[in-house]
Amino acid sequence: MGNHVAVYVHLIWTTKNRESLLHKKLRYNLFDHIRTKAVDDNIDICILNGVDDHVHCLVALRSTQTIAGTVKVIKGESSRWINEGKLTDGLFVWQEGYGAISVSPADVPRITRYIFNQEQHHADRTVEEELQKFALYAQE
Repeated sequence: MGNHVAVYVHLIWTTKNRESLLHKKLRYNLFDHIRTKAVDDNIDICILNGVDDHVHCLVALRSTQTIAGTVKVIKGESSRWINEGKLTDGLFVWQEGYGAISVSPADVPRITRYIFNQEQHHADRTVEEELQKFALYAQE
């Protein structure tokens, strides 16, 4: 029969000290790189987006994957890529930790739209306000 798994997780992580380092050109190149490496690492990214100081990612976990392991691979590989390419002034570091919330398969389209529209959301909301809302949503 095999494994049939439908586990979706919405991830958020920030730059160290929430510095605005991910300017548009770097961000788009970074997201392309993350998507390409994710395929190599068997990580199923549904959508990936963000703004200057943080990233949102919706992943579909496989039966052998953990949230922590998946985030570690994405964050580690992406910071290595930025630093090896000297794409920021000084050493680039992600903030320790991440936010993760499970997503029902029925909610995947809604969360996909939310992540797709990140720049629009942050026209009137700071990352702190968003993370606070995210934390409250996780407690419900």
